[in-house]
Amino acid sequence: MTSQQKQKAVFTGLLFITSLLGWRPLLTTLSLSWRNDEYTYILLIVPFSIALFFLERPAKHLASGWGIPVGLPLLLSAVGLAVAVGILPSRLVWDMRLSCEMLAIVLSYVGSFVLCFGLESTRRAVFPLVCLFGLIPLPDVVMNQTVAILQEGSAWSAHVLLSVFGVPVVQNGVILKIPDLTIQVAQECSSIRSSSLLLITALISAKVLLRSPWHRFLVIALAIPLSVAKNGLRIFTIAILGTRVDPAYLSGRLHRQGGILFFLVALVGIFLAITIVRRRENQPAY
Repeated sequence: MTSQQKQKAVFTGLLFITSLLGWRPLLTTLSLSWRNDEYTYILLIVPFSIALFFLERPAKHLASGWGIPVGLPLLLSAVGLAVAVGILPSRLVWDMRLSCEMLAIVLSYVGSFVLCFGLESTRRAVFPLVCLFGLIPLPDVVMNQTVAILQEGSAWSAHVLLSVFGVPVVQNGVILKIPDLTIQVAQECSSIRSSSLLLITALISAKVLLRSPWHRFLVIALAIPLSVAKNGLRIFTIAILGTRVDPAYLSGRLHRQGGILFFLVALVGIFLAITIVRRRENQPAY
């Protein structure tokens, strides 16, 4: 058995042991992401990380050296965190406990890679490895605050659009009042699922299609205001159609299932930004 085969065998064994010991939080996280829209993005993390790993081709350039000085402390940190969570179960609410358990699992995965393949291979694969931290479910307090911010931003965005088009509007938090209609931007209207999907798509696309770290950051950062803007556009469109065309629009298919249409609008904005930035990157330097 060659040195690289030994590294791969040890890495596979460590992944198997970690997954076996952490089957309960892994299964809980999978169930949470399957039944809760706010955590659907977790289902995309592993496929995207694997795809990025092979797109960047670090598998063909795995170093033959081990990374014990860095990998072993990461593994020990993961074990220590898991033990601490196990010792103090009653002092942690379930969502915080799950987040800590998944953090320990992800640290173990990353530590196993660093230990088995060294720092050079880790440098080549750092982006897909960092993406794995997206497997950690946000605690309820963080997720609720994120949803609240999206609600406020969506209401403000819709307010701006209504004002621009001359519609009298009064905003009180997440409630908008226009002639003949009062709109409350509920948690479901925050579009947390499509917003997280847009952010992940921007992150992956920027990484694959752009060279400059600053350009990547710019495109990824653009996904956040675009998410808010698309939510506001959706609220504005439904409100105008419901008050000016047909009240059925207020509860029709566009309201219930039209999210994909506005997601595509935001996605076009992301790829338009990437196209503009790529042209700038391809311009010859003088």
